[in-house]
Amino acid sequence: MRFTLIGIGFIFAGFLVLGVFGQDHYNFAIQAQEFGDCYKFMDGKQVEVSCSDVMQERAVFFGIVVSLIGAGVFFLIRGVRGKWDQDVKPEDKVGPDSSFPS
Repeated sequence: MRFTLIGIGFIFAGFLVLGVFGQDHYNFAIQAQEFGDCYKFMDGKQVEVSCSDVMQERAVFFGIVVSLIGAGVFFLIRGVRGKWDQDVKPEDKVGPDSSFPS
């Protein structure tokens, strides 16, 4: 159960980071493909930036997102296949048919 929750958290964080910060990287990709020049817009002014630097930042960003989602999938699989959450010692069980004093 713990690993499943951790996996869900990592996957959610990956999609959240992609949704919040991904738009800027998408815009630079369009500028590089269509125009060959990349501009960053700050305070109502456009500033020319190097497209190769922006594409490297984009690759690092998507690497982080993919690693977050990949870690989430890993923890989900580990949580589903794991036996440590299902194997409970008889003396640790709670409820009917348990040895726990009520």
